[in-house]
Amino acid sequence: MRGIGLGLAALGRPGYLTLGHGDDFRDGATVDDLRGRTHTVLDAAWAAGVRYVDAARSYGLAERFLGEWLAAHPGRRNELTVGSKWGYTYTADWRVDAEVHEVKDHSAATFERQWQETLTALGGPPDVYLVHSLTSDSSALDDAELLDRLAALTDDGVTVGFSASGPDQGAVIERALAVTAAGRAPFRAVQATWNVLEPSAGPALARVHDAGWLVVVKEGVANGRLTDRGDVARFRAAADAAGVAPDALALGAVLRQSFTDVALSGATTVHQLRSNLTASDVVPGDLPDDLAEDPKAYWATRSGLTWS
Repeated sequence: MRGIGLGLAALGRPGYLTLGHGDDFRDGATVDDLRGRTHTVLDAAWAAGVRYVDAARSYGLAERFLGEWLAAHPGRRNELTVGSKWGYTYTADWRVDAEVHEVKDHSAATFERQWQETLTALGGPPDVYLVHSLTSDSSALDDAELLDRLAALTDDGVTVGFSASGPDQGAVIERALAVTAAGRAPFRAVQATWNVLEPSAGPALARVHDAGWLVVVKEGVANGRLTDRGDVARFRAAADAAGVAPDALALGAVLRQSFTDVALSGATTVHQLRSNLTASDVVPGDLPDDLAEDPKAYWATRSGLTWS
C-alpha cells in the first residue's frame, strides 16, 4: 500500500484552504463541474496506479462523487482501499464565502447518522473509517459508548482510526495509542499532518507505525505553501537546485519517512496529480536547515489561510 494516495478534500466542494485553490476552478464550480472534475482526476489516479482514496463527510459531496465513480467502474472497488472520516458536518451550502464551512461533533449520535450517510454515498462500507480531527479538546477518547460502537465496526472488517490536527497532534496520537493498548479503544489507523515545515508528530507516528497501525500523512505540501505557489523561498530554491517541482520534493520527503504508509495528494487537476506522483522518483537530498516552524506558529498560519 505504501505510496501516494488521492485525497478528495479539495475536489468535493468549491472552497478549501489551499493556496490558489480558487484559480483551479475558474472554468466552473457547480456540482456537475466538480463531479466531472473529481471523476477525471480519479480516472487519472487509477491509470497511474493510485490505489488509496480518502474522503470525509465534510468534504462537500466527495463521498457521493467517489461512490458514483465506483458504481461506474464496479471492477475497481476490490483493488482500492477507500478511507473516509466522520465527525464534521459540511455547512457551507456550496458557498466559498460561507461564514462557517463545517461543524465538528464527535458524539455517538453524529457517528450513527454519518455512518449511514457514508454507506449510502459510497454504496457500501469504506475500508478505513476515521474520527475526523481528534484533538485534545475532543471527548471521543472518553466516550465509552462511542468507542464500543467503533469497536463493532472492526468486527465487520473496517479499520477504525482517527485523523489528527493542530500543534498537539503528537500528544493526541500518543494518548490514543495508550488507550488502545489498554483495550479501551479499537484504533488501528491514523491520518496526521507531517511536512518539512511541521514535522512535530513524527516521533508519535513512528511509534504507532511500529505498533502496526496504518499511517496516512496529509498536507504534505502544507496547503500549497510547499508548491510553486508557496511562500517558502528557500524550499523553492532547493527544489530548483534539485531539478524537481517543489510539490514533488515535499511529498518525496514524506515518502522517505519510515512511518509513512500513504502520502496523500490533494490535487485538484490532473496536472497537479501527475506532478505529485513524481515524488515517488524523488530522492530528497539535503534540505535547507531550519525549515521546521514552531508548531503553534505553523498552525496559526494555516488557520489564517483564506477559503478560496
